[in-house]
Amino acid sequence: MTDILRTSIDVAAVRNRFSSLRGFAFLDAPGGSQVPDEVGEAIARALREASANLGAGYATSLRVAEILEQAEHKAARFLGCEPHEVIFGPNMTSLNFMLSRTAGRGFRPGDEILVSSLDHDGGVAPWLELAYDAGLVVRHVELNDDTTLDFDDLARKLGPRTRVVAFAWASNAIGTIVDARRVCQLAHDAGALAWIDAVHYAAHEPIDVRDIGADVLICSPYKFCGPHLGLAYGRAEVIERWRPYKARPAPTIPLGRRFETGTQPYELLAGFSATIDYLESIGGFAAVVPYERSLGQRFLDGISDAVTVYGLPGMDGRVPTFLLNVDGVAAEDVARRLAVAQIGVWAHDSWYSLGLYKRLGYDGKSVRVGFIHYNTDEEVDRLIEALEGLRRT
Repeated sequence: MTDILRTSIDVAAVRNRFSSLRGFAFLDAPGGSQVPDEVGEAIARALREASANLGAGYATSLRVAEILEQAEHKAARFLGCEPHEVIFGPNMTSLNFMLSRTAGRGFRPGDEILVSSLDHDGGVAPWLELAYDAGLVVRHVELNDDTTLDFDDLARKLGPRTRVVAFAWASNAIGTIVDARRVCQLAHDAGALAWIDAVHYAAHEPIDVRDIGADVLICSPYKFCGPHLGLAYGRAEVIERWRPYKARPAPTIPLGRRFETGTQPYELLAGFSATIDYLESIGGFAAVVPYERSLGQRFLDGISDAVTVYGLPGMDGRVPTFLLNVDGVAAEDVARRLAVAQIGVWAHDSWYSLGLYKRLGYDGKSVRVGFIHYNTDEEVDRLIEALEGLRRT
C-alpha cells in the first residue's frame, strides 16, 4: 500500500499510556491531541507538592523553582535553543499578541509586516491590531495554486520598511509545510525579523530554531500531547533589546522570564516536562515522523474519488492533516455521522485560516482529519470505510 518506511514504534504500548484511547478514534489532532496519563499525574503531583510561588525559602517554593527551571531546559531541548531564550505563556495567541506588541514598540508609522495567506489568524490578527494602533501596513504573501508559499511574491513584497515576516510553518487546515529556512533567510536579507507560528508543525516534525534561523517561534504543547500552554523561543540577540511589558518588581532574569507576565501555571509546566519525557521515551520525532507519514499515505491510498482532499495531493511537503469533503454529503453531516461511529473529526468553514479559506473552492464547510502518532492503521481503515459508506446510506 505504501513505500514509506515504518519504524519500530510500539503503537499498542503507546496507546496503553492514554486512558482516553479506549474505543473512540480521535482523528482531530489539529484541534488538540490526547494526553498521556503520566502528564496528568505530573500536573496533579505538582499541585500536591508545589502549591506556592517563586522566591520563598520553604520547600514548596523551592519545588516550584525546580519545576520552572526543568521546564525551561526541556523546552530548550525541544526547540534547539538555550533555556534563557524560552518564554512560557497561556497559549500561542496570547503570547503572539504580547510579543508582537513588545517588538512593535520600536516600529514607526508606515513600517510593514508581511504575513502568509496560509496562516491561522492567531498569527495574523496580532499584527493587524498592532497596525491599527501604530499606523503600520500588513501585507499578505500569496500562495501558489498548489497551496505552497509563493516565494516570488514574498521577494517582491520585501522592502526597506519590512520589519517582520510572520508565517505558519505548517497549515493547521490543509497540512502544507513552508520552507522555513528559506523564508528566514529572505527576511534577514531584507533586515526583517523571521517570526514563526509553529503550532501545527511542532506536533509532527522536529524543530531546530538555530538551523532555520528563526528570531521568534511560538507553539502550543497541547498539540503534541501536553497541557494547554503557550511556548515561545526568542533569539537572545533580538529580545534582549526589547523593553518588556512587566510589573516592575518582578525579576528580569533569566532573559526569557522578563516577558512572562504574572504567576506562571507551575502545575502545567510540570505536565509539560512530562510531555517531553513521554515524546523522548517513544523514540522522539525520528520514530514519529515516518510512522505518521505512513498513516497519511495509507489514508490517501485508500480513499476513492468521491472524497475530495484539498491542498497537496500526496505526503510530500505536508504533515498528516487533511481537509476534505464527501460528494453529496454535507460536511456537518459527515462529522456527525462519524461521531456516531465513534470517530472524532470536525466540520468548520474557515478553520481560522482566513487567507486560505476562499481559495480552496468549497462552499460552506469542510471536514478536517488529522492523524498523530497514537493513531493506528486500523483507525485509518475505519475512517476510510466510514467515509465511503456515507454515500450509500
